[in-house]
Amino acid sequence: MWLRMAALAALAAASCLAALAAASCLSARAQTPPFTLDEAFGRVARVHPDLRLLRADERILAAEREGAGLRPPMVAGLEVENALGTGTARGFGAAEVTLSLAGVLEGAGKLDARRAVAQVRIDALAVEREARRLDLLAEVARRYVAIVVAQQRSRVAELDIAQRRAAIAAAQRRLQAGASPESVLLTAEAALARAEMEHERALQEADAARRYLATLWGDYAPDLGEVAGDLPALPAMADFAALAQQLARNPDLQRFDDQRRLRDAQLHLARLQSRPDPEWSLGLRRLGEGGDLALVGSIAVPLGSARRAGPGIRAAEAERARLDIEREAEGMNLHAALAAMHGRYRVARLEVQRLREAVQPRLAKAEAAAARAYRAGAASYLEWAQLQSDRIQAHRQEIDAAQEARAALIEIQRLTGESAMGEDTASTRGDLP
Repeated sequence: MWLRMAALAALAAASCLAALAAASCLSARAQTPPFTLDEAFGRVARVHPDLRLLRADERILAAEREGAGLRPPMVAGLEVENALGTGTARGFGAAEVTLSLAGVLEGAGKLDARRAVAQVRIDALAVEREARRLDLLAEVARRYVAIVVAQQRSRVAELDIAQRRAAIAAAQRRLQAGASPESVLLTAEAALARAEMEHERALQEADAARRYLATLWGDYAPDLGEVAGDLPALPAMADFAALAQQLARNPDLQRFDDQRRLRDAQLHLARLQSRPDPEWSLGLRRLGEGGDLALVGSIAVPLGSARRAGPGIRAAEAERARLDIEREAEGMNLHAALAAMHGRYRVARLEVQRLREAVQPRLAKAEAAAARAYRAGAASYLEWAQLQSDRIQAHRQEIDAAQEARAALIEIQRLTGESAMGEDTASTRGDLP
């Protein structure tokens, strides 16, 4: 008997300890701040290979610049004449041996032109780095928004579950009172099952979205928990004219500026190639059996350099002219994309505002009134259930519109390279949403 009481006491103590541990875990989890978009940006910026590849490219181009800064090589030569012949030229006694040093007199400006071409290619990496950074941050923001959307859908599903449970409770009371058929209760239970399914689906989508986001920094078993974000809190948008002026900072257009400098440097180098580079040689010759020494030298000028350089010059000029056309076309495409995203954002933001300010409050009041009327026997279950569905549908429509607006805002900020928020939302972060 005493052993049994001791065992029960130990079991009770263990249960208390487990309860305290669970409460402590829940408290610690509640105190843990939610995962933020800035944290996601920081993790990706530290480890993503796309950004590390640019550092490798920079080392490659630096090595190429070092090679471009080398002058034409000097050539040391040994020439033997009149050896291993017949008669007086038999053996090496009568051989003439010449030691020479030769090189190329490179035209003025060619070395600097090669260095300029190599340096422009290195300078272009800064624009490429910014372009990749913006693309990467935009992708982080899209995946982050997907998590916030799933969380919002989960909360809406919880609201739907609460509504359906209230309807089941009311239907059970009316069924017990004989004022409602059993089919109403079964219909309410089916609606609850559907709401629970939507809730589980949202939870699964949120979990998958967290894993999808974490792959950007190489975490394949993430434990992100709740993420911060108010999806419908959409900032005001600057007008289109102001945004269009910011397109000049777009890396895609700045890349054309770097390409123009590169084409100009290549064209300058091609024109310099039309000037011939004289070749010189200077040596010391031993003359025959007497062993006398003599100085020898030569200079040669290549012919037809201008004609051979002509195709390269024309090709460089054509590429330079083609680049201007490409930049004009890219500018038109960027303006068109900005106009589309600007209109898409304003429409979606307006829809979110109207749903939140005008539609949802009225549907909430109508649903509450229908609930009271159903309990009092003044309305049918179908009327109440329809208002419950309309209320949930309005919330889901708000989430869809907010997601649409966020996607447009991310693209606008990627196009302009900076914040697209108006002055009246200065308290909101200007980073990618």
